Parts: sequence; structure tokens; C-alpha cells
Amino acid sequence: MITHVKRAFKYRFYPTPEQATELARTFGCVRKVYNMALAARSEAWTLRQERVNYNATSAMLTAWKKTEELAFLNEVSSVPLQQCLRHLQVAYTNFFAKRAKYPRFKSKKKSRKSAEYTTSGFKYRNGELTLAKIREPLAIVWHRPLPEGSKPSTVTVSQDAAGRWFVSMLCDDPRIRPLPPTGTAVGVDAGLDHLLTLSTGEKIANPRHERKDRARLAMAQRALSRKAKGDGANRAKARRKVARVHARIADRRRDNLHKVTTRLVRENQTIVIEDLTVRNMLKNHSLARAISDAAWTQFRTMLEYKAQWYGREVIAVDRWFPSSKLCSVCGTLQDKMPLNVRTWTCDCGTLHDRDVNAARNLKAAGLAVSACGAGVRPQRSTPGGQSATKQEASRREPRSPRL
Repeated sequence: MITHVKRAFKYRFYPTPEQATELARTFGCVRKVYNMALAARSEAWTLRQERVNYNATSAMLTAWKKTEELAFLNEVSSVPLQQCLRHLQVAYTNFFAKRAKYPRFKSKKKSRKSAEYTTSGFKYRNGELTLAKIREPLAIVWHRPLPEGSKPSTVTVSQDAAGRWFVSMLCDDPRIRPLPPTGTAVGVDAGLDHLLTLSTGEKIANPRHERKDRARLAMAQRALSRKAKGDGANRAKARRKVARVHARIADRRRDNLHKVTTRLVRENQTIVIEDLTVRNMLKNHSLARAISDAAWTQFRTMLEYKAQWYGREVIAVDRWFPSSKLCSVCGTLQDKMPLNVRTWTCDCGTLHDRDVNAARNLKAAGLAVSACGAGVRPQRSTPGGQSATKQEASRREPRSPRL
């Protein structure tokens, strides 16, 4: 049973010119230390087959601060510098565990600008947050309060490409508790024509946020392309205009996904989805833009952590399961099901909506997985006498996204 959940509360704030300068200097020092530590660890392994851990890089940081060339590192708080070394250690741990690629150097223009402060690097009193090396409290827009009695354990300050400043506070949220069991299950089929199709027959529209702002985005990108390349003020201004359009699209998409996933988790005890390989689907250049706009991976991530919060279960069915070609009534497996076929009639006389039928099959397969263990699929007979699972596995054709 979940007792206390660590939850990040993100707010926008508006720094004074002095605060913005100090934070920009901190971002630069964090990037510098991270890149130097990454270079040192890579060089140690390449030349001497030696693994350098966090403690060694922390000692290096102390030595760097004493040199004349890197004395400017003493001008900012030491807490974000130590935290970036911890982040590098986590990146190496994920790499050796084969969960991520080898760590990359941070870029001044492309990498996220952020600095993380632990409890020794900030003060939070009476609703005011003050960071180390910055005298005045930040002017935060409190659009929602922190949980009563909770204090942030970690504070992360960041600036996005559109120039907006954010502060994220990690707190214990005692308000998150498992919801009462509902006993209901739902199958969810992801698509492009409709964002989601439920086994109940309901179809959730795809807002297509990127398509709605495509003309505005193209105009901003054309204006950027006409600016001379370099670090000029006009090009930086045009780049921020492009970033603001992207930020608008991402914000609206995230807001919609939060509403959809919260509703699904609150209404259902078990949610069955399909284990889609979005990365491979993006290789289809005709659909890559629409697939990215649908944000199926982000949807699954939100669904899984909210289900963990509220005591729900999310089941991912094997991607090779023939959910579209399998009749949810009699179990007959069709030989072919082109993408342009949106409705079809089975030999048993049932008229199927392609997406609703797929969602119902996913629900049935997910409940079988939950009852019998991972990898279990419904064994349905086909007109030729072969089970649906074996017949589909023999073909081994990767499924295409539904339009």
C-alpha cells in the first residue's frame, strides 16, 4: 500500500535581472562541470581502463575550483555542481545496465538549462523560496498550493527554449492514496484518426495540436531561416518565437493527456494497452509526424505512474497479438486487414468496427495475462483449424499504426 508519494510541483516564476544573471551563470557552470567530469571519466577508461566514480569526480571538482582558470566556479552555489556529478553517475549506471546510451556532452544551445538544489542550497519559509547565492526570494506564480505540511526536499530551476523560467519542487504528497476498487476493466486501442478507442465503444478524439499550429510554426521557422547564422540578437529572437510555438503545442498536448489518463485511472481497475514500438513506427516517414503528435509513449508513461499511485493495474499486451484481425465474438482470424478497411464483417455475421474490435480483443488478452501470467494469449480456432496465436506468430508481420 502506498503511504507517501514523492511528487513534483512545477511553477512558473519571473526572476529579476540580477536573479536571471546569477541563474544563467549557474547553468553555465553546471554544464561546464558536467562536461569536464564526463571527459575525465571517458579519458580514464580509454587510456587506462580505469573506472572513475562520483567520489573521484567530486575530488576533481575541489581541485578545479583551486585553479586560476576555473576559479569562477566558486562564484555560484556548490550544490548544483555536486548534483550534476550525481546525475552523471546515474547516467553511467543506466548505461552499464543497458537502459540508456552512453552519456553525451551538454550543449550550450541544445541542452536543457537547469540546476538542482538540495535542502542545503535553498530556504523555504512562509511560502517564499530563496536559493543559495541569491538574496531575494523568487517571484513564483502559485497556481496551486503545496500539500499542507510538506516541505520541498529538492528544488530544480530551469529555463526552456522559449525563455520561460520554471521551478520544480519535490515534496511528499500525503493526499495520494489508492482509490476504492471498481472491478471494471477496459481495453485501450491507440490510433491516429482517434487518439484512443475503448472496448466500451467510446472513441476519444485526436486533438492534433501540431496540425492546428502548423501554419504558425511554418511562418516562425521561415522567419528564422532568413536570419544570418550566428549568435546575433535577431536570430536569437526568431529562435525564441519558434520555441514558443513548440511550447504551446507541447503544453496543450500534455494537458489533454493528463485529463485522459486521470479519467481512465479513476474509472477502471484494470487498463489494457498494446505494447507498441513507437521508435520503429517513427521510421515510417509518411506517418512519423502524426505519430509524434499523438504522443503514445507519453500517454503510456502517465498511465503507468498514475496507476501505481492509485492502486490500479496497467497490462501491456504483446505487440504481435492480432487484435485487429481477430473476431472478438467467435475468434476467427482474418488473413489480411489493410489499413483502409475500417469496418468488416466476420464469417459469423458480426459487423465489426476495426478499432473497437481491437480494443475488445486487447481487453480479453489482458485479462488472460492477468489471470494466467505474462505472454498468455487467447487460443482461438480459425477456419483452417490452426489457433489464431500460432497462425499470427507464423507470419510475424509488424503491425502498422491505425489511421
